[in-house]
Amino acid sequence: MTLKNQVRGSGVFVAGLAVGLMWAGLLGPATWAAGEDGSESPAALRAELDTIKGKLPGQAHAMMDVAYHYDNLWFAGQHGNWPLAQFYFNETRSHLRWAVRIIPVRKDNQGQEVKLADILESLENRPLKDLEAAIQSGDREKFNTAYRFTLEACYACHKAADKPYLTLQVPDHPAESMIDFEAVVK
Repeated sequence: MTLKNQVRGSGVFVAGLAVGLMWAGLLGPATWAAGEDGSESPAALRAELDTIKGKLPGQAHAMMDVAYHYDNLWFAGQHGNWPLAQFYFNETRSHLRWAVRIIPVRKDNQGQEVKLADILESLENRPLKDLEAAIQSGDREKFNTAYRFTLEACYACHKAADKPYLTLQVPDHPAESMIDFEAVVK
C-alpha cells in the first residue's frame, strides 16, 4: 500500500468515525465550540451539560425501582427463597443509594434542607441491617418484622421530605409476575 493510499484510507476512517459519532449523538456542535487553546467555552459546556442532565432519569424513577425490588423482596421472603430475597435486598439498597446520589438534599415546604444521605445512612444502620440479618438467618418471622420496620422508616423519610401522601404498605401481589418465588436454586 502506498503512502498516498494510507493517507486516503486514514482520512476516510476519520471522516466515517466523525459521522458515526455525530449520528450516535456523542459529537455535536458543543464539542466543536472549543476555544483557541482547545478548551470548550463555558456556554457550550453548560449547554452540553443541560442536554445530558435532560436525558438522565430523575429520583422518582430510581424510587420506582426501589419499590419494584422491595415489593418482590417481600414475596421472596414469604416463600423462604433466601437467595432471591438477598438479591432483591441488594437491588433495593443499591437503588436507594442511586436515588440519594440523584438528589442528596431536598428542601421541605418551609425551605429547610432535608439531607437524604443522612436519612439513608440511618436507614442502612438499623432497619436495613436488621432486614439483611433476617434474610441471612432465613427466619421468616424476623424477616416479616424487619420488613415492616423498614417500611415505617422509609415512610418517615417520605414525611421528612414533605411527601406524606407516599404511604407504604406490605404488598398483596408481586411486582413481577414472571419470577417464580418458590424456586430455590442453590
